[in-house]
Amino acid sequence: MRKNSSKNIRINSEVLRELSNIIRKDIKDPRINPMTSVVSVDVAPDLKTCKAYISVLGDEQSQKDTLAGLVSAEGYIRRQLARTVNLRNTPEIKFVIDQSIEYGVKMSKLIDDVTKADAESHKED
Repeated sequence: MRKNSSKNIRINSEVLRELSNIIRKDIKDPRINPMTSVVSVDVAPDLKTCKAYISVLGDEQSQKDTLAGLVSAEGYIRRQLARTVNLRNTPEIKFVIDQSIEYGVKMSKLIDDVTKADAESHKED
């Protein structure tokens, strides 16, 4: 199976949906921030490994705690995933913090600051 085949895309979306449900509903670890979302999932073509990109709304410490909680619950998450998604192999999950949403908010704020400063400079002229 190739990386961007229709089967791999379907598997990625199914794993993404089920992983989101498991993290949101099943895990009771207090370290995991309730505002945790799975941004994307990249399952390897051989179905052995999976990178799950997660986004956590909160400070850096909250992100570290959430990542530690998810890593410690990886066995449980994988077991639940095996029950809900019918795959030949249940992939080993590696959680990665996705900074893209935070980066986008930061860039948007910088752009707003620049346009505000530009508008004030034109107002003075």
